[in-house]
Amino acid sequence: MTADFVDRLDPNVAVQFLNRVAQTPDLEAFRYPRGEGWASVTWRQTSDEVRRLAAGLLALGVEQEQRVGIASNTRYEWILADLAVMCAGGATTTVYPTTNAGDTAYILGDSQCRVLFAEDDEQLAKIVEHRGSLPELVKVVTFDGTADGDSVITLDALGELGDAYLAEHPDVIETTAAAIKPDQLATLIYTSGTTGKPKGVRLRHRGWVYEGAAIKVQDILSEQDLQLLWLPMAHAFGKVLLSSQLACGFATAIDGRVDKIVDNCAEVKPTFMGAAPRIFEKAYGRIQTMQAAEGGAKEKIFHKAFETGLRVAELRREGKAVPLPLKVKHALFDKLVFSKVRDRFGGRVRFFISGSAALNREIAQWFNAAGILILEGYGMTENTAGAAVNHPDTNKFGTVGRALPGAEVRIGENDEVLLRGPHVMEGYHNLPEETAAAFTEDGWLRTGDKGSLDEDGFLTITGRLKDLFKTSGGKYVAPTSIESKFAAICPYASQFLVFGAERNFVVALITLDPDAMASWAGENGMAGKSYSELVRSDEARAMVAGYVDQLNAGLNRWETVKKWEILDHDLSIESGELTPSMKVKRNVVATNNADLIAAFYQ
Repeated sequence: MTADFVDRLDPNVAVQFLNRVAQTPDLEAFRYPRGEGWASVTWRQTSDEVRRLAAGLLALGVEQEQRVGIASNTRYEWILADLAVMCAGGATTTVYPTTNAGDTAYILGDSQCRVLFAEDDEQLAKIVEHRGSLPELVKVVTFDGTADGDSVITLDALGELGDAYLAEHPDVIETTAAAIKPDQLATLIYTSGTTGKPKGVRLRHRGWVYEGAAIKVQDILSEQDLQLLWLPMAHAFGKVLLSSQLACGFATAIDGRVDKIVDNCAEVKPTFMGAAPRIFEKAYGRIQTMQAAEGGAKEKIFHKAFETGLRVAELRREGKAVPLPLKVKHALFDKLVFSKVRDRFGGRVRFFISGSAALNREIAQWFNAAGILILEGYGMTENTAGAAVNHPDTNKFGTVGRALPGAEVRIGENDEVLLRGPHVMEGYHNLPEETAAAFTEDGWLRTGDKGSLDEDGFLTITGRLKDLFKTSGGKYVAPTSIESKFAAICPYASQFLVFGAERNFVVALITLDPDAMASWAGENGMAGKSYSELVRSDEARAMVAGYVDQLNAGLNRWETVKKWEILDHDLSIESGELTPSMKVKRNVVATNNADLIAAFYQ
């Protein structure tokens, strides 16, 4: 695939947005929850609101590249605020709503935010606590919080400021957008630094525009598609889906409530969705346990259906004809079993895009057998989220696909994955030494991930270099590989974390899914018992032991898990053990359970 499109990119995100509005003004742009239903807005209606808010920011004195923070859950107003910042020439600084007050203040101070969009009173409280240390912050705009009409104003009040400004400067949005250079700062996304303080990744307009265009040129999404967007917009994965929407023109139903994902799928009926592997693992486990609870003939039909589906999918991948008897059997199972699995996600999904962590190959193939394609992709904040992704026509399970058109991937020393292209960050904000360390001498971005490229250019990620460990016997272990295998084996698993660096054997910490365990409890005479009571029971330990034995049977001798323990709580974002994109903070879990891990070796 040629990369000529890179030479024809829109100069910036503001122009990209204005061009999208001009191309399809009356097509649906967004849906968002309102009351018991969903409200819908066109691109023209979205543009009208974005222009008002952008002009309001200009009226407040926001200048080119000045930072404007957004501390909010994923919602329609987040999108409006971000696009308004782009059209005002500012630079969005993202803050997770779960970030504590101290880190929120640090991010706003380090980035020198001039204006902040704060979702509600909970977010406002974080600012009040540290307002004295934020001299650059001149105004806070709240979506749902309590405004005082002075230092804190409502979104409507900002729009009214914009109306007055537009009356005096009717062409200001177009002239401001035209002045934004491709290499100008568009976004600061803060990630955890090695010092413990978050570090800001400086992402340029060129990178965001490129990401969307690289998806569009592959012809996998169009104006007819409908996305369900729940991912945190403070995360690069969420932001890149917005860039793709501006490039391709599809509509997005937006609702950041994670507990509503499955319900929203059934109601909205999206054609695609981006998600973290944990979402697929949880759905897989739920379907498996529900079927096991049915038992009898239904369970036998279920397993026979997937046995057939996997065989048909294998033949098709190999380019072989499906024998007529198998084809007939598959059609029957599709009606009886697979269609019901697809209906759980609305029945119209063409594919899911999985990112932010490794997806187990067996789980991806299981969904594919049911007619649900999961395209695994790969990237990091430092390269504007997307570096490689599989394509519906050339999907290779177990890989994260080929490099995006117009970008490059190579394997460096110690099998480290290196990236180069328009999507690579400018650097870390106010951290020149860390910026220098992030690049090779010839200018490639170091990812810190270990991987390989096959003869067709498909990239496989085998783990984080810093997570790989060597046992005292000298054998290397890739923990994420073992962990994802357990997720495919045990439908009750939530997290399975492997440790053993410089030790003589491997151990694991396990958490179980509270919802799945509640069902399990009902089937095992323990209904009503708490999670901690369940996981301490002999019955639960025996159940987990069986799955660990099954895991060990497929591992190399030095990888087998010799000792393990079930934690008395599941990991969560609130506890600081999961990121908002549901990645495990391995070092936090290890620190929190240091005594337990040490006891394994006593």
